[in-house]
Amino acid sequence: MKNIKWKHYINYILVGIVTLIFTILAFCGALERSLQVNLEQIAIAMMLAVSLSLVVGFLGELSIGHAGFMCVGAYLGGKISSILVPILGNGLLALAASLLVGGLCAGICGFIIGLPALRLKGDYLAITTLAFGEIVRVLFLNSSSESFGGALGLPTPRFDRKYLFIICFLMVLLTLFVVQNLIRSKHGRAITAIRDNEIAARATGINVTKYKLVGFIVAAIFAGFAGVLFSYTQPNVSSITFNYNYSIEMLVIVVLGGMGNLTGSLIAAAAVTLINSFLQAKLPGDLAVLKDLLYALILIVVVVYSNSPALKNFRDKYNLRNLFAKFSKNKHDSDDSTRWDVVPTKIKMDAILSTDIVVNDPQADKADKPKGDK
Repeated sequence: MKNIKWKHYINYILVGIVTLIFTILAFCGALERSLQVNLEQIAIAMMLAVSLSLVVGFLGELSIGHAGFMCVGAYLGGKISSILVPILGNGLLALAASLLVGGLCAGICGFIIGLPALRLKGDYLAITTLAFGEIVRVLFLNSSSESFGGALGLPTPRFDRKYLFIICFLMVLLTLFVVQNLIRSKHGRAITAIRDNEIAARATGINVTKYKLVGFIVAAIFAGFAGVLFSYTQPNVSSITFNYNYSIEMLVIVVLGGMGNLTGSLIAAAAVTLINSFLQAKLPGDLAVLKDLLYALILIVVVVYSNSPALKNFRDKYNLRNLFAKFSKNKHDSDDSTRWDVVPTKIKMDAILSTDIVVNDPQADKADKPKGDK
């Protein structure tokens, strides 16, 4: 137990505890319908945030087309479910088939758009991914009513609300498992090396295009999964949902949670989803226009707190990692008297020390030796 690195499993533990608590409440009949809907939305936002964090946080590429991959999964997966549910029933088999088709199609789109787009950088890549998201949305919007519903949207079956949020959180655990294990593998080290310095990574023999595609495709697949689950939460899938603002909202969640911080992405996804739900409930009618203003003010406060140099000492002292480290110290770690960096000394540890190096030369010793000596 002492050798287990609990920090590697904290995400699984948090999501597992939340899932277990609300599952018990759901089976006891103590979970309100509105809360079940919120849990579904939170789980889907977590999947999107973790998958987008792989591209933005770990790969270091700015992508604003994540809603496009979700749109592909929602429409194609929703179409498959609408075909299979009358035959197989609205159960796990139809859901699994829809997830497979939606995720696979989104991954193919990720490969098609990623192969040329990932040769671009910065703003050019952001514009390209944004254009992809808008093209996908407009294609589904202008489809025929027989194929994908057109402007009216695609009618999709609604899964049992009592169980769907459990499936959504299980998919969050799957997303965490894949992304975290990828990042901690040699392939993940190659991905982070590309983020830190692409030129140096290429010079060391890393196939930059290959690893960029890997990150992009994996993120697209899980965005497709999230889209399929979203289609099961709605009676009708409309392309207006997957607009530019939705991609920006996902990007904001990743930034608020911390670039490359999966735990932060999970927390930010839950917080932003709950804030949206709360503001929509408290600001009905004409006051609903104030929701975006209040939402923007909250985001500004959080961003200023996270990036202000004046608050750096406060953040370092009271961040969750340091607080957790203080509570998790064992007795051996609490004894600071044996630590090398706190041992009293007259010489500072960062001082530059110099010493004379004497090399014994046998020939010089013979020359200096008196002739009478043997």
